[in-house]
Amino acid sequence: MEQFIAFGIVGLSTAAIYAIIGSGLVLTYTTTGVFNFAHGAAGMISAFVYWQLTIGWGWPTPTAIVAVLLVFAPLFGLAFGKALAPTQGLGDAEKLVMTIALLSGLIVLARWIWNPNESRSLSRFFADKKSIDLGVVTITWHQALTMVVAIVVAIALRILLFRTRTGAEMRATVDDRALVGLTGADPKRANRVAWILGIELAAIGGILIAPTVALDAAQLSLLIVSAYTAAIFGRLKSLPMTFLGAVVVGLMESYLTGYLPQNEYLPGLRLAAPALLLFVALLVFPHGRLRGRDRKLNPVPLPTRSGSVAFAATVIVLGLMLATMLTESDLITYGAMFAWAMIALSYVPLLGFAGQISLCQLSLAGVGAVAYSHLGPDGQWWAILAAMGIAAVVGVVIAIPALRLSGVYMALATAAFAVILDRWIFTLPSFEILGIKISLFDQGSISLVGPDLFGWKLESIEEITVFAAVCVAVVGLAIAVLRRSKYGRRLIALRDSEAAYATLGGSLLIARVLVFAFSAAIAGLGGALYGMQSQAVAPEQFGLVSGLPIFLVVTIAGLGAVGAGMFTGLALAGPLKVIPVLWPGLSNLAQVLPALGGIAAGGGALKEGAIGPLRRDWFPMLRDKIIAPLLVVVILGLWGLRLIDAIDGWGFFFGVVAAVIAARFWHSERVKPDPETLEIPVEWVGVKRRWTSEDEEVLERGVTAGS
Repeated sequence: MEQFIAFGIVGLSTAAIYAIIGSGLVLTYTTTGVFNFAHGAAGMISAFVYWQLTIGWGWPTPTAIVAVLLVFAPLFGLAFGKALAPTQGLGDAEKLVMTIALLSGLIVLARWIWNPNESRSLSRFFADKKSIDLGVVTITWHQALTMVVAIVVAIALRILLFRTRTGAEMRATVDDRALVGLTGADPKRANRVAWILGIELAAIGGILIAPTVALDAAQLSLLIVSAYTAAIFGRLKSLPMTFLGAVVVGLMESYLTGYLPQNEYLPGLRLAAPALLLFVALLVFPHGRLRGRDRKLNPVPLPTRSGSVAFAATVIVLGLMLATMLTESDLITYGAMFAWAMIALSYVPLLGFAGQISLCQLSLAGVGAVAYSHLGPDGQWWAILAAMGIAAVVGVVIAIPALRLSGVYMALATAAFAVILDRWIFTLPSFEILGIKISLFDQGSISLVGPDLFGWKLESIEEITVFAAVCVAVVGLAIAVLRRSKYGRRLIALRDSEAAYATLGGSLLIARVLVFAFSAAIAGLGGALYGMQSQAVAPEQFGLVSGLPIFLVVTIAGLGAVGAGMFTGLALAGPLKVIPVLWPGLSNLAQVLPALGGIAAGGGALKEGAIGPLRRDWFPMLRDKIIAPLLVVVILGLWGLRLIDAIDGWGFFFGVVAAVIAARFWHSERVKPDPETLEIPVEWVGVKRRWTSEDEEVLERGVTAGS
């Protein structure tokens, strides 16, 4: 009994911290409408700043606490509010991109400032004082302090929200922002107060929990998963229920630590338990109705048949060029662009067409890598299809339970699923189900080999790179065909308005299951290709945090564009790999670039995505009957010079860049704008220029958007 009570005290102490952090999360969400995925990262940064002041610079603890909580945290909160202000009134995806960009960026920033290879720790508060004797058990002063602080926070928030004018403004802002402005109140002021208080509470929680865990940027940031669970208990609006949810999570973690049977299959369960509880809570608790229409959605580009074929051919040629010009070591590094491109392509039908937010695509890629490794140890070709099928089944497993979820709730569910795979499933040893042995990463890494295509064994890294390029080209063509099909238009209708889609007789279950399965199969293929390229992979390569840059870059590119996959692959395996090689001092800057781009994209700086301006400004020259063939000849000539070692790799690269830029300027001089190609209002199509078959869908979307 004493042990049970002791674990209960530990659980309540941890629950107090989760309650503090979760209440800040609920406060900002209910007031601003933004679910802050970077809430835990804000607490993590505050904990590191507190460590820097106390341990690094030797400040007295009281002075450091005052500096962090009364100076740094409020300013940090104002910065959060300023950064997220452009997303006010936008859809869930834009808000999600911004907060995930902040999460990823803050983790990289912390690793940049504080070397992750150096161990750091903080002492508990009042560690030199004797524990408090409660008769049956004892409680440390640090545990008592966390509980007292949680109680004070609960009382203070109650007084603020229900006894002050500021609190009334904040609660009114939740109900009707426009109406609040008409009454003379200031919704922007309420937002600022909410952000300051929310980040303040995250800072308090970060400082209190840091002494009990390793001071690691990613680990501290993902502790927020437990606070997410507490917030979902409160349905993102009830602070009392959030505190109750925190108690449930804290006690569950503590009792699992004390009473979970000791065997090789269960240690990861304790680490994944908060995410598992979050997933269950999302399914059990009722949420909002089906998503209605969002008038700020961007149209999904319609790829042409000739353009899709030309793009696929370009991808294959790029694979051939890399395979013939790079050394084996460089090819392992930079040839991975095709695997990243495949994983990024999985977002195009799922999020770009159907509007279904997923943060577990890299985890699904891990499923594909594991399946191919064990089913095709000798490179059996059918193992690739089996890996895609298994990943698709896992995608269905996610889609069916999460049918009633959308927006931020779907993002939370998929993030929880990724954490469950990362912390528990991928760490399991081999086991049997119904006499069938199932192996994952075998508590280490797994090896993958190139496929055997009907007797043609792809063994060299060059052959695997070309094979990966062909796969990206084929899947890209398939997605382009999907976009042009009737089912593709249905997916876009699902994105535009789930409620309207269901009202008109569309089956949300079938649509979601099919698109999740298709997307998961693509991600699984990407994981298998990545494993072949790397030759060996480990579970930490498929974690939630590792997948954030892919999500951010594909969003920057433009989610509805088929070329977003290759854009992502080129970015992740190109500049982000080259910059640290050429300028080692800028390696941290290279890692933070996806986050900076995500912040720009979430803030509306790239409304069409990066591919939109490229398509509009650069692609017309590729349709020029004189310039395009000459450009191809020049590039092929440079390739030939590189193969005979007449020029080096950099000579080829800068030669291609110079040729493309020269072609662009030549095209702009040769071709004057045709009045028929100028962008005109959609209602004047057919009046100011000839009607074309491509205008039908554009006109339909324009009429719909204006109704």
